[in-house]
Amino acid sequence: MFGVSTFCLHQVPLPEALEKISALTDRIEVMDEGLHYLEDAELLLSYDRHFSIHTPCRGTNIASLLEPIRRASVEVMAQCMAIGAEVGAGVVIHPGYFAWAEERERAERQLALSIRELTALSKEYSVRFFIENMGDWEYFFLRTPDELPIIGRALFALDVGHAHQMHCLDRFLACPAAHYHLHDNRGDADSHWAVGDGTIDFAPVMDVVRRSGIEPVIEVATFDGVIRSIERLRAL
Repeated sequence: MFGVSTFCLHQVPLPEALEKISALTDRIEVMDEGLHYLEDAELLLSYDRHFSIHTPCRGTNIASLLEPIRRASVEVMAQCMAIGAEVGAGVVIHPGYFAWAEERERAERQLALSIRELTALSKEYSVRFFIENMGDWEYFFLRTPDELPIIGRALFALDVGHAHQMHCLDRFLACPAAHYHLHDNRGDADSHWAVGDGTIDFAPVMDVVRRSGIEPVIEVATFDGVIRSIERLRAL
C-alpha cells in the first residue's frame, strides 16, 4: 500500500538501500542524488519492483533565467526520463526558483518553457512526470495552491509535509494530485519526520489518498521512521 523513498537511507550506497527497502515494499522511489545518483538503469533492472525517480534538485533549476542552466536542467530531467523509460518509472521534478523577487515574472516564463519541453520529452519516452509543491524555501515556485496554474496541464505531486509547513495542506488536499509524498513536521520546518511525530492529521490525508487509488511514497529521513510511519498509517 505504501511506497518508500531511498531518502531514508541516503547515507548508504544505493544497492544497500534498495536491499533494505525492498524487504518492506514493492514500490520504491529513488532519490537521484548523492550516493543514489543514477547513471543508468542497470541496478534498478535487477529488482522486480515498481520504481519512481525523484530527479536531482540541488544544482538544477528549470526556471533559471540563465538559459544554459535552464537547458542543462531540462537535460538532467531528460536523462532521468530515459532511465525511467527502461524501468517503467515516473519522475518527480521540482518547479525551480528565481533569485530575486523582481525576476519572478521572467522566471515563470522560463518555467513554462521547461514544462513544454518536459511534456514533449515525456511523450517521447512514454514516461509521466510530476511537479512537486515546495515548502518554505524562499523564491521557489509552487508553495501554495494559488500557484498551481503556473504548471498548466502538468501532473501535480502533492508533498504533504511541504504543504503543512506552508499551512495550506487542507487547500492542497482539495486539488487533484497524481503522486503523493508523506512525511511529518510541526509546521515550522521541512523536518521529514516519521508520520505521527509532527502535527499533521493524516486521517483526512489518507482519505484523499485512498480515494485517488494512488500508492503514496513515504519520504522520511530515517529507516526506523519509515517503519513507524507504515505502522501508524496502517492503523488509520
